[in-house]
Amino acid sequence: MEYRQLGRSGMKVPVLSFGTGTFGGSNEFFKRWGTSDVAEAMRLVDICLDAGVTLFDTADVYSQGMAEEILGQAIKGRRQQVLISSKATFPTGDGPNNKGSSRFHLIRACEASLKRLETDHIDLYFMHGFDALTPVDETLRALDDLVTSGKIGYIGASNFSGWHLMKSLATSEKYGLARYVVYQGYYSLVGRDYEWELMPLGLDQGVGLMVWSPLGWGRLTGKIRRGELGGNRIAAGGSEGGPQVDDEYLYSVVDALDVVAKETEKTVSQVALNWLLQRPTVCNIVVGARTEEQLKQNLGAVGWTLSAEHVAYLEKASFKQPVYPYWHQIGFDERNPKPTSWIAG
Repeated sequence: MEYRQLGRSGMKVPVLSFGTGTFGGSNEFFKRWGTSDVAEAMRLVDICLDAGVTLFDTADVYSQGMAEEILGQAIKGRRQQVLISSKATFPTGDGPNNKGSSRFHLIRACEASLKRLETDHIDLYFMHGFDALTPVDETLRALDDLVTSGKIGYIGASNFSGWHLMKSLATSEKYGLARYVVYQGYYSLVGRDYEWELMPLGLDQGVGLMVWSPLGWGRLTGKIRRGELGGNRIAAGGSEGGPQVDDEYLYSVVDALDVVAKETEKTVSQVALNWLLQRPTVCNIVVGARTEEQLKQNLGAVGWTLSAEHVAYLEKASFKQPVYPYWHQIGFDERNPKPTSWIAG
């Protein structure tokens, strides 16, 4: 297993981590993700550790805390072999202070996660979303205290806008507080918006990327083919399947993945994951799996590298015109270079 630096920090992480959103299935929403119990989770953890996948990603809202509880049980007796990342910010109760990134909520949320995970520390702790009602310095001071106390190793941000992240980094620098070393965000061959603002920011500020939903909400697993989209809710997108993706655009990307998969003798999903591993700032990809078979297939995305020609071919097939002001900046690349091409062909 390849390991990469976690942003501008001293910690290295495997390029693949296992996402535990499939653990529990406490309600109808999370049942669509998966319903792994402790026994199933232990088998999946075994496979991960055998392959060198030592980082496990969870959150306090996954199945209303059940995912953390199941992960805690699944790694019992081998905590020193694994790294844990968890998240807070989203609602964990009906009270007005059971959500957000206030000191009040974060201290209690972290303590609750530690209890569910049955551990004394969380290696990487994310703000699951940006809380504009809480002063940035309040959030960062609370996180800094948790780091100083040893309950958290490093901190990260997830689903922030570029200015949210930059304001937070500037605040950390101004007051000497713990800084976000990694960003967890959506990025895939059918969702490349991350490249427009957050990727250049990550390169400039030394913030690594952990990718969530790297297969585009299930669209790049190889199950969807031209003419077979039909009424597939995940493929079409929406509230249950992530952002909308134009049918023809999706078909074109899958067609290109098919070509590369045949030439490399890999699966469509393995090619899609390997493409991400070639992208600037990416230090880790969060992969999920309901079954052992799915997990083993995802693990086949490492140990080899797409050629530069294949990377360029996939980039051209998945190109989309950026929104303003990024399309305007394309004409000034001489003084404002981009980390990855925004121009088809």
